[in-house]
Amino acid sequence: MPGGLRQYLNDAFRWRGGRQRSGYEKMLLLQSRVPLPFDMYLLRFPVGSGVGVHTDRVESGQHYRLNIILKPARRGGEFRCADPLLATRRVKLFRPDRSEHSVTPVEAGTRYVLSLGWVLKAEGKVRPVA
Repeated sequence: MPGGLRQYLNDAFRWRGGRQRSGYEKMLLLQSRVPLPFDMYLLRFPVGSGVGVHTDRVESGQHYRLNIILKPARRGGEFRCADPLLATRRVKLFRPDRSEHSVTPVEAGTRYVLSLGWVLKAEGKVRPVA
């Protein structure tokens, strides 16, 4: 089995702590390097979790993320973004490398988000987020 596939199978479909270590969890659903490199996660925000204000650094290129709120929290868990490309009640498209963003603490219920990310290289080529 190729190393990339083995790594994917080891990581996929398991809840893991989020990068911000703020109580939310993420589950890798899909990841590909070809033909269009991307990652797709299911995010779970239980009561008390949130994400502080931050940006997501990339070495080069332009980072994009599309978040679809599958189930909002009953209270709290609001996405905040300084400069979204698109923001509706349930759909958020933004540049996490350029715009400060956060999620307010969840006060009641559990919030679920489908998150798709990709990085475009400066010359228009695509590179993976992970």
